[in-house]
This record gives sequence, C-alpha cells and structure tokens, in this order.
Amino acid sequence: MAYSEQLAERMRRLLPSAKVTEKKMMGGLTFMVNGKMCVGILKNDLMVRLNPAVYDVALKRKGCREMNFTGKPMRGFVFVNPKGTSTKKDLGYWIDLALDF
Repeated sequence: MAYSEQLAERMRRLLPSAKVTEKKMMGGLTFMVNGKMCVGILKNDLMVRLNPAVYDVALKRKGCREMNFTGKPMRGFVFVNPKGTSTKKDLGYWIDLALDF
C-alpha cells in the first residue's frame, strides 16, 4: 500500500466532489482541484499545497513538517503526519487551507 486508503476515504468525504479529480502520482494519491495539486497522501502522511504566506505558521501546527525531497524545503508544501489529522476538525483545517490557496 503506497498510501492510506482510510485517510483517502476521510478526505473524499470533506472535499467538494464536483471540483476534485484523483490522480496517482509521487508514489501516492493526489487530489487535484481545477487541474492543480491541492492535497495528497504519501504512505500515512497528508501532503498539503498551501499559500507560501502561511507556510511558517502551518509548520508550527501539530504533526506538520517541511516537504523536503532534495535537501531544500519546498516552500508552499508541507507533510502532516497522522497526529495532525486525527480528528475531522484537524483534517478539515488542512483541506480548507489547501482549497483557499
């Protein structure tokens, strides 16, 4: 399993289905809105694309860390581990943040 199907189901219930398409990429599952990555799942972690202006604030939230594949953090993208998405409210916060961008 390359991504958590349980997290995917929780996300599907919170995302506006009319605007969202799913695409397998980067070894996980990505939810696209208007053809652009919004949120995704890699293993058990949530991937979030967000406004770079709120990046530093987001990193202070429970379970959040930099997205860093190359040794340089990708500003505007974060990973959130299961501790940061354990409740509907927590997961909804991240989804709303991504949709706002």
